[in-house]
Amino acid sequence: MGWMRNPGRCAGLLYLVGSIPGFFALLYVPSRVIVHGNPVATAHNIAAHETLFRMGIAADLAGQAIFLFVALALYHLLKGVNRRLALMMLLLLVVSIPIAFVNELNSMAALTFAKGAEFLAGFDEAQRVAWMRVFLNLRGTGFDIAGIFWGLWLFPLGLLVYRSEFIPRLLGVGLMVGCFAYLANSFTSLAVPQYEDLVSRWVSPVQLVEMVFMLWLVVMGEVPKTLPD
Repeated sequence: MGWMRNPGRCAGLLYLVGSIPGFFALLYVPSRVIVHGNPVATAHNIAAHETLFRMGIAADLAGQAIFLFVALALYHLLKGVNRRLALMMLLLLVVSIPIAFVNELNSMAALTFAKGAEFLAGFDEAQRVAWMRVFLNLRGTGFDIAGIFWGLWLFPLGLLVYRSEFIPRLLGVGLMVGCFAYLANSFTSLAVPQYEDLVSRWVSPVQLVEMVFMLWLVVMGEVPKTLPD
């Protein structure tokens, strides 16, 4: 198959495949079960849509696992530009994956309290909902911590793209800016959460540069004939 002989397109397709479960887990599932400002309704939704909630957990784990291969594919594509930068990019992305994996334990704990398992008979509904909220908040904090590395890896990636001479430099600049967008989101959520919504509205559109980069690789994804030293 031609695309398998094209490391750029291969990396882009892996990037696309790994992103789809993430969109499902982090955007679609919460939109169906989370009711902001109403933890009781959220608990009822999680219990009523248990299968969907579990699918969201599985999808996030699958997406994170696929991104191991995304990191390796991008390393293979860009190591000829600068091996040290490529290794830094690889390590920064890989660090985020176990954080995201362990973080899904909070999702399972939230589901357990929302359902009200038999061994939780000593907890009344208000207590179960309170504990569910604690674990959902911890889950959000876990994503904020992983988000630090989701941002940091974009800087060496952007620098590699900028230097590559076979990918548009503008994409490299956008990826480096996207690094600081992720960091701003995580820092605000962790340190000054009262400004979280305001900062997110301003910086979240910048993070879409990853999608542009991914689609460029899928569509254009050429194999570099020569690479700089």
